[in-house]
Amino acid sequence: MDFDEALTLFEPVIGLEVHVELSTQTKMFSPAPNPAASLDEYAPNTAITPVCVGLPGSLPVVNETAIEYSISLGLALGCEIARSSRFARKNYFYPDLAKNYQISQYDEPIAFDGSLDIELDDNTLWTVDIERAHMEEDAGKLTHVGGATGRIQGAEYSLVDYNRAGVPLVEIVTRPIFGAGARAPELARAYVSAIRDIVVGLGISQARMERGNLRCDANVSLRPIGSTTLGTRTETKNVNSFRSIERAVRYEIQRQAAMLADGGTIIQETRHWHEDTGVTSPGRPKSDADDYRYFPEPDLLPIEPSEDTIERLRQALPEAPVTKRRRLRVAWGLGETDFNAIVNSGLLDTIEETIREGATSQGAKKWWLGEVSRLANEQGTHPTELITSRQVAELDAVIAEGTITDKMAREVLAGMIAGEGSARDVIDARGLGIVSDDGALIEAIDEALAQQPDVLDKIREGKTQAAGAIIGQVMKAMSGKADAARVRELILERAASS
Repeated sequence: MDFDEALTLFEPVIGLEVHVELSTQTKMFSPAPNPAASLDEYAPNTAITPVCVGLPGSLPVVNETAIEYSISLGLALGCEIARSSRFARKNYFYPDLAKNYQISQYDEPIAFDGSLDIELDDNTLWTVDIERAHMEEDAGKLTHVGGATGRIQGAEYSLVDYNRAGVPLVEIVTRPIFGAGARAPELARAYVSAIRDIVVGLGISQARMERGNLRCDANVSLRPIGSTTLGTRTETKNVNSFRSIERAVRYEIQRQAAMLADGGTIIQETRHWHEDTGVTSPGRPKSDADDYRYFPEPDLLPIEPSEDTIERLRQALPEAPVTKRRRLRVAWGLGETDFNAIVNSGLLDTIEETIREGATSQGAKKWWLGEVSRLANEQGTHPTELITSRQVAELDAVIAEGTITDKMAREVLAGMIAGEGSARDVIDARGLGIVSDDGALIEAIDEALAQQPDVLDKIREGKTQAAGAIIGQVMKAMSGKADAARVRELILERAASS
């Protein structure tokens, strides 16, 4: 069903569950190294201890840093911090969590009753109410081998890697979001983007969605316009980009509306998002809390942070996302479209750092969102893994001072990414750089004018655009290294003096 038509019949109600992998050096309950804290890849099943794989006799020990990170995140979300919270066992068959239960939090989360102001693309503010932020451990990773989709259906066998098992997580759960209407997909995307900004600002997570450091489960239900009864919800799992979150929510609204309008029934289930086709497909029936048979974790004591600890972490909170974005938009002098492109790219903090290193706002935006992102996409990596903020600032500086052209800059960038050194190192090694020596330029201009002597007469008649033909010849003769602006000046001077 058409999106606009769906909204004339039904009101969408959304809820968002965001999982944040914390970048502590070790895991939530064991001394095993935490893969989420490093960009390096571990060989399968090497970042584990007996606790990670649930061997008999192994006992969990809480990671104190993970507790502090979780409290900081709760404070940044405007939550109350529980004076006493505890872990629980969530009983569920996890083929990638060997002990067959997950240590999580149930009725006693560490943070609760918060809210977060979200800025939409037109600067409208929307307040999202946070129900809770609770701590838990991540599961491992299954790789399904054989079949066409990479999913378990049709696979010949599955491999399990327990490296991720036990990685510390915070799950942030919103209350149902009413009244967003047509802006529900945009709001979902902006909310997850704001969560990313918060955890990066706190320094508690890599927050790389393509690596699974930040994942969103999007709950969507519809109810007839004017009804106060909630519809049956679906939960689209582990959507891993801002754009996909928006698309997945939009698709589910349209899919559910078409089914309900035809007299069908929505099944409470998890669903998978398919990036290539832009649709969701059924996963499994969605369980309610009772089905998990929660009970208090007997091997762990309650978490009871002191008032001093909470206040210390409160004082260290960074600037709120909405405040920061509005400040940067003004400071950088960018329009809404350009600034929103930066926000949606997930590179806001990287570009801010690049500008601190001396780049112009336009230059930083241009290179990170343009050529660097293009190369990263080609190589299947993240832009920040190719080059640093300081290097991009160096590149912007040599362009601004007129040392190289934009075309040369792309070659310089490639050299920097290849490990050939700084921008100036690459320029020197590859013999790049604009020729601005008047003697060399005049010689090239004279050769070009000898072939097109009528150009000077046209310029004297006021047809200054005729200089373009000579500029083109000079640029070609000097392999694109001539200073085009200076060439133009010299041609006009020659026309005026002869």
